[in-house]
Amino acid sequence: MQYRNLGKSQLKVSALCLGTMMFGDQTELAEASSIVAQAREQGVNYLDTADVYTKGASESMVGQILQGQRSDWVLATKLGNRMSDRPNEAQYSRKWMLREVEASLQRLKTDHIDVLYLHRDFNEMNLEEPLYALDALMRDGKIRYWGLSNFRAWRIGEMVHGARQIGMPGPVVCQPYYNLLNRMPEVEILPACEHFGMGVTSYSPVARGVLTGKYLPGQAPQEGTRAARGDRRMSETEFREESLRIAQRLKEHVEPNGISLAQFATAWVLAHRAVSSVIAGPRTLAQWQDYFPALDYIVTPEDDGLVDELVSPGHPSTPGFTDPAYPLHPRRRLV
Repeated sequence: MQYRNLGKSQLKVSALCLGTMMFGDQTELAEASSIVAQAREQGVNYLDTADVYTKGASESMVGQILQGQRSDWVLATKLGNRMSDRPNEAQYSRKWMLREVEASLQRLKTDHIDVLYLHRDFNEMNLEEPLYALDALMRDGKIRYWGLSNFRAWRIGEMVHGARQIGMPGPVVCQPYYNLLNRMPEVEILPACEHFGMGVTSYSPVARGVLTGKYLPGQAPQEGTRAARGDRRMSETEFREESLRIAQRLKEHVEPNGISLAQFATAWVLAHRAVSSVIAGPRTLAQWQDYFPALDYIVTPEDDGLVDELVSPGHPSTPGFTDPAYPLHPRRRLV
């Protein structure tokens, strides 16, 4: 296993981070336990979850599995997404943050969280209140480090400078959606993280399944797949004919080298100098095992040249690649 510092912090994390979004939903306890056991045996020490994953079920399952081995893991979780219809059970009020961290600690069966992420940015959100709440959580020993997930670059800078102003430690990590079909983070987010000394733990290196090569241009997706279920976020971003053709072209390029497209896509993200770790979110043990050859693959100049030809640096694979879960600021003010 390769280990990298999380930005300028002294915390070392494995290059592969075990993502547990499927735990408690499509992955039951026995399979999840097998995945965690093998990850630990292979030297993985970094695990990612969130309160909103199956409304706490992922955290609860992780907490159950990690009993007796908690100190072996750098445990990251997130808050901010809506947990109910009640008005104060989402976003970043001090009231909600302090309460929800306590709830996460109970579900995770631990007395501290190693990395707490603010799960998403909210347009026009005041940033001062969550900073003071994070500071209180750190002083109380409930969290060790904190980070930002799905934040725009200028908001990352605001959080860094805001933390400095109140004399608290700044964020050590950012979690963007970055893969070779979505290279937009190369424009501002990744350079900002390097500038501020933050690590990068990117998610979905296989573009929600498109970069496995299992979806074929001009053909309906197989039953049971995410695309077949009509996932809105996937249909409005990755699942387009142009992206499917790019995936097939890359598959033809890499498979003669003895590596799958998914493994190549993971290795490609890991090759970026700003990236500390990549989150692999398996549903099954077999899917988890399939990620590991990516650690041994060295991305060549020829590989980089082909990717650049297919998807220009700093750009998405197709125009209009905007995740509906993270809308842009409206062009005009509402009247």
